[in-house]
Amino acid sequence: MKKELFELQAEVCKTLANPKRLEIIAELKEGELSVGDLVERLGVTKANVSQHLAVLRQSRVVKTRRDGVNIYYSINNPKIIEACALMKAVLMEQLEENKRLAKKIR
Repeated sequence: MKKELFELQAEVCKTLANPKRLEIIAELKEGELSVGDLVERLGVTKANVSQHLAVLRQSRVVKTRRDGVNIYYSINNPKIIEACALMKAVLMEQLEENKRLAKKIR
């Protein structure tokens, strides 16, 4: 059981390891958006956004809702946003530490 959980965790981490997917998550943290909305906000092609959304959906990071011909995407679990924010905070702390170390070396 533990091994399977680590494998699933690794899959989600691989999904989140793409900068464009992180941008999509950042856009979706305020609420659901259509593919067209995401294309406009991210400045990439519809095919590219759709491809990333398919990966995010397969990993259950996002969920969909259909309204007529439009499909809207939203974050499946708010803890995804928390996890991304936590990682961003860790990275910001590391950058600050690197700046402090660089100043000491000079």
